Amino acid sequence: MALVKGAGDLATGVALRLFRSGFAVVMTEIASPTVVRRTVALAEAVYEGRTTVEGIEGVRAAGVGEVGRLLGQGAIPVLVDAQAAIRNEIGPVLVVDAIIAKRNLGTHITDAPAVVALGPGFIAGRDAHVVVETKRGHTLGRVITEGEALSDTGVPGEVGGYGEERVLRSSGAGVFRGAHEIGDHVSLGEIVGHVGDSPVRARLDGVLRGLLRSGLEVTPGFKVGDVDPRATREHCFLVSDKALAIAGGVLEAACALLGGVRFPVDHRFEGGLQ
Repeated sequence: MALVKGAGDLATGVALRLFRSGFAVVMTEIASPTVVRRTVALAEAVYEGRTTVEGIEGVRAAGVGEVGRLLGQGAIPVLVDAQAAIRNEIGPVLVVDAIIAKRNLGTHITDAPAVVALGPGFIAGRDAHVVVETKRGHTLGRVITEGEALSDTGVPGEVGGYGEERVLRSSGAGVFRGAHEIGDHVSLGEIVGHVGDSPVRARLDGVLRGLLRSGLEVTPGFKVGDVDPRATREHCFLVSDKALAIAGGVLEAACALLGGVRFPVDHRFEGGLQ
């Protein structure tokens, strides 16, 4: 069984690849996730009760009893559990810290036989057995066995030749309200939402591939949306190339660390695979 901490778009890419490779997967999230790429994030189950990404269903679970039932139904349980305390009840063989907080919020190398952490804020061999690179570029998805991932620069990676311009940010504090839906085509200067009374405008032409859920409180500079200049609507509903690359690194690490060993099935999780 694999426990994935976080259920945003990158975490979901990891969960889907592990699930398709035969792992039973459980995910944890905070009570109010601030996910932008909501159509490819199982974190949406926290709000909606259930959601589907690429044909795989994530369902909000209240506790360990529901985890077993949902695994038996072929779903991925998503629990509101900021500290991932469910780990002590399910005993996963693999823990993946996919919170992308850029710092360690409580993951320990002793949490499971295989512990993998994504991105900066972790040191391989101390905080986790390995770290997977999350920065776009030649080393994206690489498995790091010594040291740490590249530092966060705060500058978004380029997509379609654009970097920071594709990101929509709040100019102030307040409650965000979206004026479009993910998948809509937008033009330079078009209003895609408001923070309080202040409009949030597109900074280029493209398709809106990410938009924060309406009703959430944001701070100045908070990321509330993402415009893809490649303007292919279908991409809004598919796990990204970045997420797939990172997920491939996690799967490589899991196979190497676990070595193909079969762990005893815990019969509390009927229908679940180790």
